[in-house]
Amino acid sequence: MSHPRFNPFALDNDTDYQNWRNRKLKNYPASLTDLIVQVNDPRKLTQSEHDAILALCRKANMAIYASKAGQEADKEIARQLGLQFGLERLDRNMLADDDGITSLAVHASGEHQHYIPYTDRPIKWHTDGYYNPPERKIRAVLLHCVCNAASGGDNGLLDHEIAYILLRDANPDYIRALMAPDAMTIPARMDEDGIARPDETGPVFSLHPENGNLHMRYTARTRSIRWKKTPELEAAVAFLDQLLNSDSPYIFHARLEPGMGLICNNVLHDRSAFSDDENCRRLLYRARYYDHIKGTELSSTYCA
Repeated sequence: MSHPRFNPFALDNDTDYQNWRNRKLKNYPASLTDLIVQVNDPRKLTQSEHDAILALCRKANMAIYASKAGQEADKEIARQLGLQFGLERLDRNMLADDDGITSLAVHASGEHQHYIPYTDRPIKWHTDGYYNPPERKIRAVLLHCVCNAASGGDNGLLDHEIAYILLRDANPDYIRALMAPDAMTIPARMDEDGIARPDETGPVFSLHPENGNLHMRYTARTRSIRWKKTPELEAAVAFLDQLLNSDSPYIFHARLEPGMGLICNNVLHDRSAFSDDENCRRLLYRARYYDHIKGTELSSTYCA
């Protein structure tokens, strides 16, 4: 079979895969410190600040910035930072604020209290928007911390391309099973009027039809999810679960402080439980995008 373009994610193309894998893993960040870029004002990065963040996103699909914004509660910090990396198409999900950017904080009442991101409870490993339809895939996510919790609220982070490598190296059949179009189904969510969201069935791993970037759709939750019942998929999901609960050096643990933020191509992440007090109520701004971070396309990051 001929391969007209560089495609390391085709299981019958081991040459491109090994080429990409070797360059991906060479000089990969070894610690959380390697992912952090010091910036002055996220709304207006200098060229060197922008280049440093982009280089990390090209290598690891994520970067953490530490800025002087402190506890400044300005959503333009998130919006303007995103625009500098080509992130424009916001996912205006049901619980997002009117401007499309979500204020993540504990809600003791109202609709938000029924959804775990708006509580202080832990959140299992997932990628954002795993319940979205294909035309609304979340390809990038931006988090900006205004105020951290009094304790807890740490995020685990794992580059989904690293997860792909570890799965494929263990058994290529894992990837084949996870790329099946009916691998994972998120059942319909009901409301008082009937169905608020229909069943969403799709693969875990898929490729962008134009730039070839790898996308991952995943949740570690065991309720409100149906996996296709095949031995190969069950083994793949078990391997992934074991990986995410391991002490792998590829899993980073970060606690965002005021003025810090994460920009990523929707990498795998979780969140530990946290505690607020009267003087310190956790507030993060979250922006979800249908765009990839500009400059991280497979064709511009790697070549055959």
